[in-house]
Amino acid sequence: MNYLVGIWHARYFWTHLSFADLRSRWRRSFFGVFWTIIQPLGMTLLLAIVFGKIFKADIKEYAPYILSGMVIWEFMTASAMGGALSFVQADAYIKQCRHPLAIYSLRTVFTNIMVLSMASVSLIIWVLVVMPQNFGWSWLAALTIYPILLLLAWPLATALAYVATRFRDLPHALGLIMQAMWFVSPIYFEAKVFRGGDLHWLVDHNPIYHLLEIVRAPLLRGEWPTLNNFAYSLGSVVIVTLIAVLLGRSAEKKVIFYL
Repeated sequence: MNYLVGIWHARYFWTHLSFADLRSRWRRSFFGVFWTIIQPLGMTLLLAIVFGKIFKADIKEYAPYILSGMVIWEFMTASAMGGALSFVQADAYIKQCRHPLAIYSLRTVFTNIMVLSMASVSLIIWVLVVMPQNFGWSWLAALTIYPILLLLAWPLATALAYVATRFRDLPHALGLIMQAMWFVSPIYFEAKVFRGGDLHWLVDHNPIYHLLEIVRAPLLRGEWPTLNNFAYSLGSVVIVTLIAVLLGRSAEKKVIFYL
């Protein structure tokens, strides 16, 4: 509890760093923050045309499927990759300040959650224009994805930061790991593709699929997510949080020696 209190007391520090990261990301850019909408929309149109032809899918409905997977996967990838480097890149602050180390991974995740929120605007507009019949009370369930992703990505980024500070090869290996997870998850490929190939277990027991369903079920089908979707998602939060806490207890005071 004292650790969380320390994070709260340092809130002006890490939020300032997070907003500074956002400003530096689009510094001297003409479109600025609108790139969070332009970039995923452009990639979605390209992928929807290509994959739509391959799988003979309706582009109007397949495009938001890809877009929903893209914005959430980009958030998870950026949080994992950036989180692994969060202590190393903040070594100057860590050596001078005695704040809880988890604020530096929270800084990364908080920045990414703001980017995700802005990128989600394009998804919402697309669905409202193309599939207005899906709009309803079930959309409220889609809003829960933000706190769930925050509670999942923060301990994940923190745990990776502890390990990556000691083993500097981890950030490089993460690229390969995330790429492998992309191939075995229904991010761009529809779930029926996996089930049709007798790979249903890659869907039914994949936390990434259940996270995506919290968004896709309300927005793309007008349905409420299932309890199973929430159970897998929240179960992942609990597991990753326990790992981060255990790592933090043994590694928090050692990080300074590895920087």
